[in-house]
Amino acid sequence: ALEPLSVGLAIGVASALTGYLSHPRFYCSYVECCPRAGQRLNATALKAQLDNRLFGQHLAKDVVLKAVLGFSNNPSPKKPLMLSLHGWAGTGKNFLSQILAEQVHPAGLRSKFVHLFLATLHFPHQDQVKLYKEQLQNWIRGNVSACPSSVFIFDEMDKMHPGVIDAIKPFLDYYEEVDGVSYRKAIFIFLSNAGGDLINKAALDFWTSGKRREDIQLKDLEPLLSVGVFNNKNSGLWHSSIIDRNLIDYFVPFLPLEQKHVKMCVRAEMSARGYAVDEKIVQAVADEMTYFPKEQKIYSDKGCKTVQAKLDIHEDL
Repeated sequence: ALEPLSVGLAIGVASALTGYLSHPRFYCSYVECCPRAGQRLNATALKAQLDNRLFGQHLAKDVVLKAVLGFSNNPSPKKPLMLSLHGWAGTGKNFLSQILAEQVHPAGLRSKFVHLFLATLHFPHQDQVKLYKEQLQNWIRGNVSACPSSVFIFDEMDKMHPGVIDAIKPFLDYYEEVDGVSYRKAIFIFLSNAGGDLINKAALDFWTSGKRREDIQLKDLEPLLSVGVFNNKNSGLWHSSIIDRNLIDYFVPFLPLEQKHVKMCVRAEMSARGYAVDEKIVQAVADEMTYFPKEQKIYSDKGCKTVQAKLDIHEDL
């Protein structure tokens, strides 16, 4: 028979071990956990990621950095953070949303707290809009209940059927709770090509007038975007109550990329593949891209979208 002292010691050790294993720091080192209340983003890390991985987008970097850090540092935000990113393909919208997701949840798009919706995949049929709205509300409600700082990314907003996205309007508004759930710590991001033409025209106007690209300010583009997207039947936000209620915190413009920015993308891709940067290959890939306007050839019409594929051709070099 075991002595009482031995039994008591064994129980004490087991109890201590159980307590240690269940401690959040230990548990969360093996299983992904939702960030603790009051946990802030690393401002230095976020800025470094934006500087090193996003090229030619001074406006987007500045706006998103300030908006996200201000939101993260606010112990009691009045509403979720809502960002709408606009610009042509290949200008960095997806890239920025991934960087932001990784800073909130280190697993990024692989995180169970980061949710990516593609309009053509998740909401393909116009006659199913009512069903999509119900499913979307249930999905967001369930995930925010599990993790208040959930991130929701809606890609291809320009292909979203009008009305679908209005389903999330109650979650974006200035409510303390909706059906017992607070959405104030969540982040919502829209990605859209809608408004790209307006942004490109404004950028070209600056270039034509001899102004520096870096002189373009948010106030030069945001009003154009909000009105243009609201009245664009192909924007997914056409006559949306989300815009009408001013629930989008920032319309973030992504400028068309010049050849020097394409070269930055090529160098970054070569480095990511472990290659030594060869400027002859960098120039060759940049030269294979197509540019607009037809006469001046200032901006890449695909941004950096096809850099990876074009670099594959030169791998043997």
